[in-house]
Amino acid sequence: MNLLLLYLLLLKASVTSFSGLGSLPMVRNDFVVERQVLTDHQLNMAVVAGRTGPGPNGLYLVCVAYAARGFPGAVMGFLALITPAFLVIPLMRWLGKRADIPRVRSAIRGLLLASAGLLLSSSVPLTLDAFTGVFSAVLMTASFAVLTFTRIDSAWLMLGAAGAGLATLLFR
Repeated sequence: MNLLLLYLLLLKASVTSFSGLGSLPMVRNDFVVERQVLTDHQLNMAVVAGRTGPGPNGLYLVCVAYAARGFPGAVMGFLALITPAFLVIPLMRWLGKRADIPRVRSAIRGLLLASAGLLLSSSVPLTLDAFTGVFSAVLMTASFAVLTFTRIDSAWLMLGAAGAGLATLLFR
């Protein structure tokens, strides 16, 4: 994959992302479905690697770029990740003056709902890839329940899931 194309695809994902994983459907479509540069498993691994370290939620884009093109790809991913930060100040100034206009407010809500729908649609294939048996299904269901119905921090949940995974390996 051409480095410029890699940068532009990741820039598109970075600019259109409203949260850390909001760009995941676009990234999956560009890298797994259309160009077959990555597999669902490689994309899952890049997301996990990017989300486990400290830093911004969109950092997984650098890991995706690394998986696609190695170190030069990671540099392009980093550049694509920081480019919107240089554009946000003039955009917020322009949008701030128009935030009270009902059409602008409705457009922002529509974009957020579309982003949520795209995120949900891309989560299904990634979840199916991560599903490896009964234990992973129980762990996914329990994690979902804990995150949905409690106020436990996700770091504790990840630590508990890692402990449960290690325990099953040790006691087999």
